[in-house]
Amino acid sequence: MSNTDTLKNIAGTIVLAGAGKMGGAMLAGWLAGGLDAKRIVVVEPHPSDEIKALAAKGVRLNPKDAAAAETLVMAVKPQTFREAGPAVRPFVGASTLVVSIMAGTKIAALEEVCGGMVVRAMPNTPAAIGRGITVAVPAKGVSAAQRTTADALLRAIGSVEWVEDERLMDAVTAVSGSGPAYVFLLAEELARAGVEAGLPAELATRLARETVAGSGELLHRSDQPAATLRQNVTSPGGTTQAALEVLMAGDGLQQLMIRAIAAATKRSIELAK
Repeated sequence: MSNTDTLKNIAGTIVLAGAGKMGGAMLAGWLAGGLDAKRIVVVEPHPSDEIKALAAKGVRLNPKDAAAAETLVMAVKPQTFREAGPAVRPFVGASTLVVSIMAGTKIAALEEVCGGMVVRAMPNTPAAIGRGITVAVPAKGVSAAQRTTADALLRAIGSVEWVEDERLMDAVTAVSGSGPAYVFLLAEELARAGVEAGLPAELATRLARETVAGSGELLHRSDQPAATLRQNVTSPGGTTQAALEVLMAGDGLQQLMIRAIAAATKRSIELAK
């Protein structure tokens, strides 16, 4: 069954709390996947014009009446999560599936504030173009059917992986949640190095941007490991090998990345306390 078919088969009302960039991307993905707009409720105190326009298509925006829904997706900012609790709690019954995409918000906190059967998920910013990667972890008691529902809703913004140990979510946040920033930094520094090598700034920026974007797309489409794709570009004794000998030295990119991921993981643990 395709994800579109799964979306269409989701039962009951789906409440989206928070329709900012990530929540809005999810909503767009659901509608594009064929989910009936009339079954979606959006709770958003400051809706964008785009979200307001969806009301004309049947999406219920900030309804005055609230009743327990089959599914609640929490997409508010983590720092306003507890403040939003009273507004969303009426939508949650004992068996309501609660899917959170809020960074650093633990299952225990979600159960305390929202109730219901919780799935904690961590997407990343490429979700805005439907190319995100999300990792999800279910609380005890989440049924197979609810897991399927959560998976379908999350797949509307990209790929989905599942783990069973919530403690892994800190490392997930460090690798994929924060990961796009590392890639953007690579493009930044590649352009800067090009300027240092004598290229005009505009040309260096374009070369770096298109190289990173094109290489990412090649990695996406290929079933070969990243190491193999790297080796395919590297001729013995050539220019690429000369650069890689610097990047792959003992104090090079590998050690920098290990330290960076460790720092991000540590900070994720601190923020979740």
